[in-house]
Amino acid sequence: MKKSSLYVFLTIALMVMGCKESAPPFTGEFNEAIRLNQIGYYPNATKVAVAVNAEEGIFLVVKDESDVVYTGVLSETKNWELAGEKVRTADFSEIVEEGNYHVYVPGMGYSYPFEIRKNIYREAFLGSVKGLYYQRAGMALEEKYAGKWRRPLGHPDDSVLYHKSSKISKDVMVSAKGWYDAGDYNKYIVNASYPLGQFFLLQQQYPDIIKDGDLHIPESNNGVSDYLDELKYEMDWVLSMQDDDGGLYHKLTTKNFEEMVMPHEATAQRYIVGKGTAATLDFAGCAAQAYRVFDPINKAYAYKCLEAAKNAYQWALDNPDVAYVNPPDISTGQYGDSNFADELYWASAELFISTKDEKYLNTLDDATSYKFKPGDNWTSFMRYTGVFTLLGHQELVPEKMYQSLKSGVLRLADELVARGKNTDYFQPINDFQWGSNSDVLNAALIMAQAYRLEPKPEYLQGAQQTTDYIFGNNANGYSYLTGFGDKTPMFIHHRQSAGDKVEAPVPGLLSGGPNSRLQDAASGVTYPENPSPMKSWVDQEPSYASNEICLNWNSPLTYMLGFLEQESK
Repeated sequence: MKKSSLYVFLTIALMVMGCKESAPPFTGEFNEAIRLNQIGYYPNATKVAVAVNAEEGIFLVVKDESDVVYTGVLSETKNWELAGEKVRTADFSEIVEEGNYHVYVPGMGYSYPFEIRKNIYREAFLGSVKGLYYQRAGMALEEKYAGKWRRPLGHPDDSVLYHKSSKISKDVMVSAKGWYDAGDYNKYIVNASYPLGQFFLLQQQYPDIIKDGDLHIPESNNGVSDYLDELKYEMDWVLSMQDDDGGLYHKLTTKNFEEMVMPHEATAQRYIVGKGTAATLDFAGCAAQAYRVFDPINKAYAYKCLEAAKNAYQWALDNPDVAYVNPPDISTGQYGDSNFADELYWASAELFISTKDEKYLNTLDDATSYKFKPGDNWTSFMRYTGVFTLLGHQELVPEKMYQSLKSGVLRLADELVARGKNTDYFQPINDFQWGSNSDVLNAALIMAQAYRLEPKPEYLQGAQQTTDYIFGNNANGYSYLTGFGDKTPMFIHHRQSAGDKVEAPVPGLLSGGPNSRLQDAASGVTYPENPSPMKSWVDQEPSYASNEICLNWNSPLTYMLGFLEQESK
């Protein structure tokens, strides 16, 4: 027997006999090669850390920096090609007592600290929503609400010109409010509507999840949930982008991206650009959802949203193939798509549930043929928002359709769970594209819906382990949500964070994550030499391909954290 194997054998024997291993005094230093969820774990969650290049042997779990409460044996070496690493895993799921902990690996040292407790994600969940407040256009962020990230008003959007491609005879348009889409200061209907759909889904499934005053925003203490106040700030802008004929303008934008400056310093002329089928159908879907979300608290507003959704839907039927393409003098985000079947499905599903009019039901095709693919995001994942809505209203959906949708979601969730068990860092994707963190979370969202349909432990475990990945159990050892965790992105591609002279970036914003396409490699970004797919990420401000933030990355994160806060123990 090898010495190391003998050591493990003796350790196990000592554990059986009740003898206790000891750890050296905690010095305040952490080994970043020990990867785990830097936020922590629910008491009954699966808890697995990853030790990179660890030798055979044991690991310890230390409570309150001195009390060894668990001794375990590291797994056999795993060769993880996506991560480009050889690792051993440390499973300490048996620990359920609430408290503050570290993992200690002999020869490596201590991990970052983590907690075990109920409601472990409460602060991160609220932070991910408060991040939207920091993205508000058209208003000053006061110190009272924004703290050191306060800033003057930028982009009132009260005199936006119609771009010549819009073919509108009017001179200017007022299109105020809304959130900045990403690291830039433009506002896009496709990528406002699609994230709103996921935000609204959470509200419909867990309507009391955020209360009035929870977010500390200007509307707090007005008698309405802060969550709905924040979503309405975006919805107000989205409604302003609808033309009189029902169609939606594609975006409100400058001709080129602004420099890395504060909003009030980015003063280039802004334009209303284009009109398209994708934006119009996405709007119809989210506006039909908005009707149900706001109806209990503001019936007039809800009715306005529903009528707007109907008008948009009709415009799309009359103009079924208008694909938006940037005009030659516009170089900002295109959010293009040329296949509108998924957008039509979402809009039809939401309008059917909101109106109970079967003309919308009759347009629905077979959704069960859909396969989850990384990189789909705003081009097709909204179909499943429609599926989830239909599954949430069994009393309205024909039984055959309901059972088909249910079996399709369960089948897809089973595939994703199985993939996660066999993929590096226990997450369910193996192709890392732009916004890969949102792909991970969208896959988890499917598992979450499966759990709501059939509460099998493996669905919940799969969803929990995807968030472990987001919060530090990944090949880069970062918690990807700014401001939450011990090692978080400091140099996100985000204009305010770059221009505000505050050392820490704006909190509550999710970095896009590894992107093996490296589209920004020629733009002053320095990646590791020949990075593995999972290590195609850098914490550098120019890295728009891996380290930008975006609304449609925060939205599945917010959903998953809210879901786990409601469903985990």
